[in-house]
Amino acid sequence: MNAKPMTRKQSIEYGRAQRKRLSRSDLGTFDAKARRIDAIGVIHDSCDGRLAELIPVKFKLMAASMFAFYRGTVEVMAADLASSTHTQIYAQLCGDAHVKNFGFFATPDAHVVFDVNDFDETWPGPWEWDVKRLIASIVVGGREAGESNRECKEIVEGFLAEYCHWIHTFSDMTTIEVARHRARRDLNRPAIAEALEKAQRATPLQTLKKLAKKTPSGWKFRSVPNVLWEVPGKTKKLVLDALKQYRDTLSSDHQLIFDRFHPVDVAFKLVGTGSVGTRDYVVLFFGRDENDPLFLQVKEEPPAIYARYINHPQPQNEGRRVVEGQRALQVQSDLMLGWCTIEERDYLVRQLNDHKSSLEIEDLKGSRLMEYSRLCAELLAKGHARSGDPVAIASYLGPSGKSAESLMRFASTYAEQVEADYDAFRKALKNGTLPRKAGTTLSKKSE
Repeated sequence: MNAKPMTRKQSIEYGRAQRKRLSRSDLGTFDAKARRIDAIGVIHDSCDGRLAELIPVKFKLMAASMFAFYRGTVEVMAADLASSTHTQIYAQLCGDAHVKNFGFFATPDAHVVFDVNDFDETWPGPWEWDVKRLIASIVVGGREAGESNRECKEIVEGFLAEYCHWIHTFSDMTTIEVARHRARRDLNRPAIAEALEKAQRATPLQTLKKLAKKTPSGWKFRSVPNVLWEVPGKTKKLVLDALKQYRDTLSSDHQLIFDRFHPVDVAFKLVGTGSVGTRDYVVLFFGRDENDPLFLQVKEEPPAIYARYINHPQPQNEGRRVVEGQRALQVQSDLMLGWCTIEERDYLVRQLNDHKSSLEIEDLKGSRLMEYSRLCAELLAKGHARSGDPVAIASYLGPSGKSAESLMRFASTYAEQVEADYDAFRKALKNGTLPRKAGTTLSKKSE
C-alpha cells in the first residue's frame, strides 16, 4: 500500500507553507547575469550516445528558427530550472511542455482527442517547471508568428488565468472526477479546426500510401532522403524479435488485437527535432489483407533530462517510464502503447500517425494563439491535478494574481535568454564549435 495521502487541510497548509520556501513574487525570477550554465556546452553534451551522423541534421533543424531551437533544447531549460529554487509541490511533468507538443490523436474507443502528445521527458517534478516551459514557448512562438511583445504578454496572461482557474476547479473536485475529466471545447473553432481535419484524414491507409510501396517481393517502405530509409537485415531481425517482448507489455485485450497483424517491413525514420539522433524504427504490419495496415513506431528513449535533477527511483525501462508518465497525465492514450529493449537500449512503442496532427506555429496568431493557449492551460492543469495534489498547488497559488504576475515576467525574461542562446548557437555552428555539415543522404550505417 502507498503512504496515506494528505488530507485536504494538510494539503492547504503544505501549499501555503511552500510560499516561505519560494514566495509567489519570486516564482518567476530568472536572472540571466547569475546564470550558472553554458548553453552551448549543455547542447554539445546532450549529443552523447546519439548517432553522430545525425547530429548535423538535428542542428540544421534547430537553426531554422528560434522556436525550432527552443524545441530542440529542453536540456538547456531543464538546467536553468534546476539551478533555481522551486516549490517542492510535485506532479508528473510532461517534461517538454511547449505549444507544439499538443495535438490530436485517436483514443482506444476511436475518438479523436486533443491533448499533450509527447512525453519523452516525463518525470516527477515541481508543477511550475511545465508551466514555465509552456509560457516561454508562447512568447517565443508568438514572436515568430509576428505577435508584438504586448500581444504575447496578453496571451500568456490568458494562459495563466486559465491554468489557475482549472487548478482551483480541480482542487474542489473529487479524485475520481479529476481522473475522468476531459477538456470539452468546440473543436471546430478556427484555432484547431484545420488540425482536427488533418487528424481525421491521418489513417493507417493514408500512411501506407505515403510511406510504403508494393514491389514484386511485397510491400516495402519507400526511401525518402534524410527522412526514411532501409535498415540492414540484422537490424530488422532485432526490431522484430523485440516485438515479442513488447507484446507482453500490452493488456490481454490489446494483445488479441496485436496478434491479428503480421509484420512485413522495417525502416529507420527521422523523428521530431529534439529526438533527432536517437534510434527510431517504423514497422509495417498487415491484418486481414492489404487494406488493413498497422504502423508501429519503435522509438529509443534515453533517460529523462530531469532525472539528473530530481531524485526519484530509476525506471526499469525508459520506454515504460514514458508509458506510465503518459497514463498518469491522461484519461486515455494510444491503443498500442508499450515498450521493449533492443541491444540494451530502451524503446517506446506506439502507433505511427493514427489520427495524429498538431498545429504549425505560424498558424497560431492573435485570437487563435489565445484560444489555443487557453486549451493547453486546461490540459496541463488537468495532467498536474491527476498526477499531483491540486489542493496544494491551488493553496500555493491563492486567489490573488501574484503568481501569474511573477510568471508573466519569467516568460518575457526567459524568451530573451532563448534569443541570446539562439544567436550563440548559430555562431557556434558557423565557427565550427558545433558540427553543421551533413551529407545529402543518410547511410544505412545509422541503424
